[in-house]
Amino acid sequence: MEKLIQIAAHELGQKEITGEGDNPTIVNYAKEAGFKGIDDDETPWCSIFVNWCAMKAGLNRSNKADARSWLKVGTATEDPVPGDIVVFWRESPESWKGHVAFFLGFNRDKKQVFCLGGNQGNSVSIRAYPAYQVLGYRRLAASTVQGLSDKLLKRGDTGNEVRALQDALTTAGFNCGKVDGDYGFKTETAVKALQAESGHLQVDGTFGKKTQEYLLNKLSQ
Repeated sequence: MEKLIQIAAHELGQKEITGEGDNPTIVNYAKEAGFKGIDDDETPWCSIFVNWCAMKAGLNRSNKADARSWLKVGTATEDPVPGDIVVFWRESPESWKGHVAFFLGFNRDKKQVFCLGGNQGNSVSIRAYPAYQVLGYRRLAASTVQGLSDKLLKRGDTGNEVRALQDALTTAGFNCGKVDGDYGFKTETAVKALQAESGHLQVDGTFGKKTQEYLLNKLSQ
């Protein structure tokens, strides 16, 4: 999830060009993500941008330009973390119209949802939307799992291998706290929850080969 935020945040400020011209970067989002026939920056592109970011992150995507298509991608979650997908309705819940972006967080009373997305004010930006317009939060699964180590990992370990594990655990729906590369109590607890779910793994909080195989299988479903 952290990688998604990094990819999307790098595009902050990309904006539609008023008039006859088109921002080539926005046009390229559609081209690289496989949306044929879209060669302008006026076509609604919030879903195109999310598809492009997911493609860059190696995650599953909707491959469709309508925002509500994301309600069928990944798994539903009621406890969103930064980088999860959030889908909103526009005009009415029954309308086909919507908006999709990356969840960043809530305001204090949880009545506003802060999002990083494309086509927000005609640009890649961070904006707040009413929480009552949320249709759902989705957590994307990895289309390929990159960086997940074969090395035995345990509490006290640090580094990029732990960070990759934390990202994979979060994608699989296990809360390990921040993706910070520190194999602490929360990461150990998340690994134990994964092991307990399997029904056959030793619940010791250590990430070894058998636990890795189970996690990879879960992510591929």
